[in-house]
Amino acid sequence: MAHGDTVETVTGPIDADELGTTLIHEHLRTSSESIRTQFPHLYDLEAEETAAIKQVEGAMSHGVKTIVDPACMDLGRDVGLAQRVAAATGAQIVICTGAYGVHYTFLPQHFANQEPQALADAFVHDITEGIQGTDVKAAFLKCAVDEPGITEHVEKILRAIAIASKQTGTPIMAHSHPGTRRGLEIMDLFDSEGIDPKLVHVAHTGDTEDLDYIEELLARGPSIGMDRYGLDIILPTAQRNATVIELCKRGYADRMMLSHDACATIDWFPPELILQMAPDWNMSFIFESVLGALRERGVSEEQTAMMLGSNVAAWLAPGGGEG
Repeated sequence: MAHGDTVETVTGPIDADELGTTLIHEHLRTSSESIRTQFPHLYDLEAEETAAIKQVEGAMSHGVKTIVDPACMDLGRDVGLAQRVAAATGAQIVICTGAYGVHYTFLPQHFANQEPQALADAFVHDITEGIQGTDVKAAFLKCAVDEPGITEHVEKILRAIAIASKQTGTPIMAHSHPGTRRGLEIMDLFDSEGIDPKLVHVAHTGDTEDLDYIEELLARGPSIGMDRYGLDIILPTAQRNATVIELCKRGYADRMMLSHDACATIDWFPPELILQMAPDWNMSFIFESVLGALRERGVSEEQTAMMLGSNVAAWLAPGGGEG
């Protein structure tokens, strides 16, 4: 369970201060679960695993010790893949439970026709018993609110997430769409459920340059993800850097976490289109092309260490860890 001073990984619990340099938001694989189940011939499992290992090894060559993978229901979460990648690389891999909501609006009929508690019970099982028939436990809860907002099914997911968090003390990561200020709506709902805002991490906040929105969100108490480096198609790197630099100047280095949201493989788009749209989208880009630029403009080593280390530990292990 992701509280106290330990964090669950796919190879067992570790002390929070053992996380080391950590990427808070990366994906070993992202895939459409229904297609993978019904048409398995469309997938090359060996190639997917090789790609995941390559990405993780690339990050580790820059000193990364831990990869946090927020794949949950609807994103193709696969505990076996995570275990194999951890065994092959020696990386500490942290995984979650939760529901993404296909296209951010849909919940499968099994849960759509039950109360939020039924969904929460499934999440709690992953946290306390283990995921997909293993003894690997989820370290955090994942949900998503994108441009369509908190639709009926998304609200059910978020309330189930809140129930599970209150029952277990587990932190929450929420995918957000900052262009429509969804982070504030996320915090409204979790506030209504009595969730400690320090348990909440609002992912993808770095997709906007709107500092007024970001400061309004930070005032609500969560940590934020500046976590899509390499996705210049959403917001160019220079603009992402400028936002991080300014927020560091304003004293928020202890609230931000850096990552890429990179997918070693993803079946949402043809591979050649991904390379065309996002040629720098990988788990090493920050270390190769971002940190130097941040330091040149005044971001200190201490601040970088927070955003790639102690902040993650403080969120994943809210009862312990550094920061």
